[in-house]
Amino acid sequence: MIGRSKQTLVSGYDALFLDLDGVIYRGPHAVDYAVEALNKCEIPLGYLTNNASRTPQAVAEQIATYGLPAAADDVVTSPQAAVKMLAEMIPAGSLVLVVGGEGLTSEVEAAGFSVTRSAEDKPAAVIQGFSPEVGWAQLAEASFALQRDASVVWVATNTDWTIPLERGVAPGNGALVSAVHLAVGRLATFAGKPEKPLFDVALERFSHAKRPLMIGDRLDTDIKGANRAGIDSAIVLTGIDQAKQILAAAEDEQPTYILEDLRALHQPYPEVTRSVDQEGVHTVEVGRAVVRRKDHVVRIARAGSPIDTLRAGAAVIYDSGLKIFGLDVDPEIYS
Repeated sequence: MIGRSKQTLVSGYDALFLDLDGVIYRGPHAVDYAVEALNKCEIPLGYLTNNASRTPQAVAEQIATYGLPAAADDVVTSPQAAVKMLAEMIPAGSLVLVVGGEGLTSEVEAAGFSVTRSAEDKPAAVIQGFSPEVGWAQLAEASFALQRDASVVWVATNTDWTIPLERGVAPGNGALVSAVHLAVGRLATFAGKPEKPLFDVALERFSHAKRPLMIGDRLDTDIKGANRAGIDSAIVLTGIDQAKQILAAAEDEQPTYILEDLRALHQPYPEVTRSVDQEGVHTVEVGRAVVRRKDHVVRIARAGSPIDTLRAGAAVIYDSGLKIFGLDVDPEIYS
């Protein structure tokens, strides 16, 4: 995590890259405070989504219904990244078996490939993305095509195991890709977050942005992907990952910032102050919160706001370089 600026958090960046599910909306409803906070930003907004079921235009139209500025070109999708990868792996105009919905099929066709839904047509590649309509029959066709010939290329849009919906958390594309993997004993090549290709497309699309900030609700996709792309990141507690997951984040999934909600974009990020005494006690202060670590024991020394306590606890744990299962962490840090 980085230190404090007298300026607001967002003022240090020239573009925002935003995940959608859990950041801007959850199901059909906007996330609390998200629209108001983003409308106050005076920098470009790019919407990065692993969801392959819809076209960029459809995504932009939904975002616009919440009152946010959004055009199709502002939306960067995992199908766009996957098709760009596919174009580098097979000849132009090749036949591709598509497992997915309109959001994926339209990108494959726009790139000049021919589309099939049957392994009997002997496709050169299989491309797989999430759609609510994907079922056993489609997964079986992908399996048959991949078993037929080891040279058949397999590209998947993303690895998300779950997707957050209004009624709860449901299986995502990663779960469906895993079903095919178990059938064929092969691994797909992935394009979406946390892989770098989606960020490469975003950086190319927003080429004017020299210092973008990625905001997401998942450590294993949004934050890990931003770290791989060399982009600062913020985890926001309005979606999937919460305090326990943040404290347990692997080194390559640790965010630059931890935000309770997007209102924090328009506030200075609190200073993170570190010190070590002669007895080897590591202390981190964030706002009024003070958290200390001695060997494997992490404790609150002074309570602050819940979000600052979490920030201090995360900094102590991240600085230790130790795995979370080897630490005795005060439950008040994540409760």
